Amino acid sequence: MALEEKREKRPPVTPMMIEEEAALRNGSRGPWAEAAGPRPRTTERHIAVHKRLVLGFAVSILALLAVTMIAVLLSVRFEECGAAADGPPRAGGNGSLSGVARQPPGAGQPPGRPEEDARGGEAAEEEEEEEEEEWQRRRELPPWARPRLPRHLRPLHYNLMLTAFMENFTFSGEVNVQLEVRNASRYIVLHAHRMHIEAVRVAEDKLAGGVRVARTFFYPQTQVFVVVLNRSLEVQRSYNLKIIYNALIENELLGFFRSSYVLHGERR
Repeated sequence: MALEEKREKRPPVTPMMIEEEAALRNGSRGPWAEAAGPRPRTTERHIAVHKRLVLGFAVSILALLAVTMIAVLLSVRFEECGAAADGPPRAGGNGSLSGVARQPPGAGQPPGRPEEDARGGEAAEEEEEEEEEEWQRRRELPPWARPRLPRHLRPLHYNLMLTAFMENFTFSGEVNVQLEVRNASRYIVLHAHRMHIEAVRVAEDKLAGGVRVARTFFYPQTQVFVVVLNRSLEVQRSYNLKIIYNALIENELLGFFRSSYVLHGERR
């Protein structure tokens, strides 16, 4: 009876148990082993290929940036060489020079002999030094050395005419400014930089007699042009200032400047 009871307590044999026992005998891991096995992972070879692709993309971007910078530098040099190859300044349609030059001493005055020009330049420098000493004695900055334009003059109207010469990138200009005098002064200070002044005239109400210009000069520290008169302008009177000048159409962001672009291989 004891043997019969033990046999009855054994679990029943199922077909699945028979298959697993047969698989173990044959050296196999059974039907569930394949499902529980590790999943395939990215190999080291694939990782190396991905790194090479990323490195190649980065190198191509750097090469593109370098080529772009070289092209920009070459285009700037090309424009500078083209402007220099145009030769000396040519005469414009109004008879004024279309080139640019640094402002010489006593510019705007009638030309004379070299000896007279040298003497005039020396005299102008001496006058300028005396005026600066006078302002130092007053313990004041001269009007042209101040960071802002003086307020003894008030511009009422500007009339500006420009003529551009695209063959050598220069221009000539003429400006007429109507000025109202608030405080008596014999100095007219205007912003100006990198231009050649051909003539300066000051007249009262555009019809009355002119006021003689003693001398003119540039003050590069504050980028202004100074007109020194023989006498002070009268308060509450209106005057007309006329300046004829010429300059270069700059290749940088300064004043009257130019820019270019390339379309279908042609620079415009």
